[in-house]
Amino acid sequence: MGMHPVQVIAVTGGKGGVGKTNVSVNLALALAELGRRVVLLDADLGLANVDVLLGLTTKRTLADVIAGECDLRDVLIQGPGGIRIVPAASGTQSMVQLSSLQHAGLIQAFSEIEDLDVLIIDTAAGIGEAVISFVRAAHEVLLVVTDEPTSITDAYALIKLLNRDYGINRFRVLANMAHAPQEGRNLFAKLTKVTERFLDVALQYVGAIPYDETVRKAVQKQRAVYEAYPRSKCALAFKAIAQKVDTWPLPATPRGHLEFFVERLIRPANDTHE
Repeated sequence: MGMHPVQVIAVTGGKGGVGKTNVSVNLALALAELGRRVVLLDADLGLANVDVLLGLTTKRTLADVIAGECDLRDVLIQGPGGIRIVPAASGTQSMVQLSSLQHAGLIQAFSEIEDLDVLIIDTAAGIGEAVISFVRAAHEVLLVVTDEPTSITDAYALIKLLNRDYGINRFRVLANMAHAPQEGRNLFAKLTKVTERFLDVALQYVGAIPYDETVRKAVQKQRAVYEAYPRSKCALAFKAIAQKVDTWPLPATPRGHLEFFVERLIRPANDTHE
């Protein structure tokens, strides 16, 4: 089988509480509905929440992979809508304190997973080492912001760190829990105003997910809003955003540092040997 490039999207935002996990899960489902084979990585290594959000039971987690007790393929669990999930551990201090080498091993381990088109990474809050490792190893950075001063400040801090220290200069911005369509645009304008002044980065506005009561109802049912309330404003917004994401260009060449599925970028297109 030909090893085609994989679209790797890190969903991040700096601040906690902006709805990164909800965005990751629903975007994964919306992309799966477009016929993409999607794997969702819960990269909040110490406080896993994707499985909780979806009411799934996990037998093994990334902690078992790190401990060398199983392969990454063994921890994959089936989620709704045909997506597969890599669950993290919950309340495991050692997972929060992984070394750079362990992060690198984890990123390389993803090469074992076959049959996938998109990998979505739900990162932890903050700007810790794990967040930076996963974001750098992704191809697209999707920044989730909300209409709170702290959200904009934290998103800016994350952009600044990734840009100045790691040379990342392209960010996609998604406004979450927007009370009006214009709110998302205004948020984006606020963010670009500061980045244009101080940094050499390109921000692209992806769209807004409206504030929607059905999200809370879905969370209480331990289901994704996209699946539980497919006709809700929120689900329809995710559908539109997934269609945009689906047109983003795939990576073509390695960027010279640790990244997911790098071996798929190095192989010549006609080399389909395992």
